[in-house]
Amino acid sequence: MIIEDIRKELFDRQDTKYRDFQSKLIPTVDAGSVIGVRTPELRKYAKALLKQGDVNEFLESLPHKYFDENQLHAFILSEIKDYDQCLRCVDEFLPYVDNWATCDQLSPKIFKKHRSELIKKIEEWLRSDRTYTVRFAVGMLMEHFLDEDFDIRYPEMVAKIRSEEYYINMMTAWYFATALAKQYDMILPFIEDHKLDDWTHNKSIQKSIESYRITPEQKEYLKGLKVKKVN
Repeated sequence: MIIEDIRKELFDRQDTKYRDFQSKLIPTVDAGSVIGVRTPELRKYAKALLKQGDVNEFLESLPHKYFDENQLHAFILSEIKDYDQCLRCVDEFLPYVDNWATCDQLSPKIFKKHRSELIKKIEEWLRSDRTYTVRFAVGMLMEHFLDEDFDIRYPEMVAKIRSEEYYINMMTAWYFATALAKQYDMILPFIEDHKLDDWTHNKSIQKSIESYRITPEQKEYLKGLKVKKVN
């Protein structure tokens, strides 16, 4: 079975020191499920599997047992060239994404050629009650809709998110920090008018101040917009 072959290949590529290091970075994942395959190796293996053409059995074998299998799954989907197929596979996979690393590695290249269709799916994902589906949606807005396809309604959508989930709020902060770097004049009112919850507001400013893409003058101004007391 291809699933057993893939698992054997992953263990053959195992780096135990990397496994121990990586396990500490993904606290929502059982450390025992981490094999420890480095990201470049996973990317290379994903491309090789796609060239072989027999990955459907693996993609359908959800949920996966190992974190690295989820990572490999994300990298395979990121390389699929047919938009409809890719979108279908992403929808099937998202309910099983249980950590920030897999969520953030999932970045289908084909999406950039189908942004008009993609935005409709993003709006759907934003309404999800699943943490990493929402995080993925915000990540896709950040990746694809802050440059030539920017529209003010997109940050408005993100600003409406209210969640107790750390990994959603952190992605929201990352989104607004990146948006400030790329669309400063359009995004600044979201900070000035305090359209985010206090924690996300301050985290967005913190990330902006840490960015080399924000000018020293902008950083000084943003510092003055921080909320003084946050629980």
